[in-house]
Amino acid sequence: MAGGYNSASISNTGNIIFLKIVAALSNFAGWTAAAMIVAAVGITCQMIVIRFVLNGSTVWQTEAVIYLVIGATLIGLPYVQRLRGHVNVDLIPLALPPRLRFLLAILTSCLSIIIIGIMFFYGFDYWHFAWERGWRSDTVWGVRLWIPYLALPTGFGLLLLQLIADFVAVLTGVDKPFGLEDN
Repeated sequence: MAGGYNSASISNTGNIIFLKIVAALSNFAGWTAAAMIVAAVGITCQMIVIRFVLNGSTVWQTEAVIYLVIGATLIGLPYVQRLRGHVNVDLIPLALPPRLRFLLAILTSCLSIIIIGIMFFYGFDYWHFAWERGWRSDTVWGVRLWIPYLALPTGFGLLLLQLIADFVAVLTGVDKPFGLEDN
């Protein structure tokens, strides 16, 4: 299917309400990330007009674009995971028999959940530290840094939920390990 995803590449939800809720959150995160990219492009165009057409100076545009693109990257993580849109090397899972493929999927899911859980914890801690201390950027705009840093716990928290949902889907048989059918 040109330019799109077939239904086999999207993580399945079955009739499990938790999986449906997490899928809806991941889809919302994807739309939010897309809107942030569109906003960044719009601000970049406005910045070009101000600087090169009107010969003016820009104060907030560069910083806003940087924060929007980084935020879109982090907030878009669960959507990409849901679509299985990341780079995927499935040579080993394809070569394994179904039982070992299942065990490998459980192992990699557990490791991913642990790693992203740690990143969520420290991302939340960093965001909270910036919020508690009232940090501001060292630019003329002086944005309150807790606002862009909120993308850290939000993105990693939603990715953690999506990884847990993928794990539950494999455990319950709603989805196949690595999205691969048995041979």
